[in-house]
Amino acid sequence: MGKVVKVAQVNSVEPKQTSKYIVFAIGLAIAFLLWSNNIFAGSPPSNIGVNNGKLAACASTPNCVSSGTPISDSEHAIVALPLSGDLPTSMAKLKQTIQAMPRTKVVKETNNYLYVEFTSNLMRFVDDVEFYLDDRSQTIQVRSASRLGESDLGVNRQRIEEIRTKLAN
Repeated sequence: MGKVVKVAQVNSVEPKQTSKYIVFAIGLAIAFLLWSNNIFAGSPPSNIGVNNGKLAACASTPNCVSSGTPISDSEHAIVALPLSGDLPTSMAKLKQTIQAMPRTKVVKETNNYLYVEFTSNLMRFVDDVEFYLDDRSQTIQVRSASRLGESDLGVNRQRIEEIRTKLAN
């Protein structure tokens, strides 16, 4: 009798499955390029700063809180922070508190105003946060707004409350 020859079975990937991997790899590459080029940062708003003793109002989207918003607008309203001493002392403490937080960049600072960018860890979304030290009312007026998207999942409010807690200690 003849010899028995064993034929090796080769596992092949079906074309349908291969195209899924290719689409996934392309999607991953695009996501990386967007992330690495900081496309999720958006552009700084044009209404930054103090105008007539006030910070800009929030847009209608729920990704902003402001102490200048009437309390009746519970989605956007937040209580101003108290000053902790005179303006220079309060500014120094505020700045020290903010600089101890991760992914922050002080963009503009005067003797009574601080504009800071906070960047999220994963997607690098940027939030614009302003502090106006109002000597007249003895408060720090605040505005924290996301540059992109509709919702911030409460991040802006949580940030201001975290700062409030840290300033109180």
